[in-house]
Amino acid sequence: MQTATIRPQAIGGKKDRIIYWTATSIVMLFDFVGAFWFNSDLAKEGVRHLGFPDYFRVEVSIGKIIGGFLILLPMVPKRLKEWAYVGFGISMISAFIANWAVDGFTPLLLMPVVFFVLLVVSYIYYHKISD
Repeated sequence: MQTATIRPQAIGGKKDRIIYWTATSIVMLFDFVGAFWFNSDLAKEGVRHLGFPDYFRVEVSIGKIIGGFLILLPMVPKRLKEWAYVGFGISMISAFIANWAVDGFTPLLLMPVVFFVLLVVSYIYYHKISD
C-alpha cells in the first residue's frame, strides 16, 4: 500500500491563495462600498470639505468600480490588473495626503494606510499565485 505524500509547494500554494483572496476581498469590498457611498450627501460634503470639485467624486466612483472588476475577473490580462493596482494605490495615497493636509492627523487618517497595506499584500500574493 502506498501512502500519499503532501508536497510543501501544494500547501504553500493553497495558503497563498487564501491570503490573496482574503486581502483582495477586503480591499475590493471597501472600494466597491466606497464607490457607491461616494454618492451620499455625507461624501459630497466630504469632497467639498477637501476642496475637490464635485465631478472628482463621480470620477473616483467610476474608477473604483472599473478597477475592482479588473482585479477580480480572472480573464483580465495581467497588464490591466497591474494598472488597476496602481490606480487603487494612487487613490489610497491621495486620500491619505488630502485628509492629512486639510484635517491634520486624525484616527480616520489611518484607514487608507491600512487598506494600502492590504492592497500591497494582495498584489504580492497575486504574483505568487499567477506565476
